[in-house]
Amino acid sequence: MKNKSVTTFLFLICLSLVVFQCEDEITQEDDKAELDTLKFEIEDLANTSICNEETECKYIGFGSKPCGGPSSYLIYSTSIDTDKLEKLVLNYNQKHTDFNTKWGIISDCSVVNPPTSINCVNNSCIAVY
Repeated sequence: MKNKSVTTFLFLICLSLVVFQCEDEITQEDDKAELDTLKFEIEDLANTSICNEETECKYIGFGSKPCGGPSSYLIYSTSIDTDKLEKLVLNYNQKHTDFNTKWGIISDCSVVNPPTSINCVNNSCIAVY
């Protein structure tokens, strides 16, 4: 009788581990949603920046193409907390790289060129390509 109780107990523990493991499984859509949330937060911060004679317009590589290099360039001015923005972008870029690797994402491997210059027009930084 004791062996049957131990066997039943071990079976229930194993079953619980399998069930909980399945509940914690993260899908590609879950990972994509997390990336989209981070992207929105970063773009929202960058979009609050304004340019004038006291600020400088800048750009930073944003996202990660599966073959390497940035997916795009984010334009912003120094009127915002640039350290915070740059840390958020670095974190996002790493998560995007990890996403591409984890899910086997492929792309055309084209190179996205940075802006040739950035102009301040009506208090907004505008990229010139």
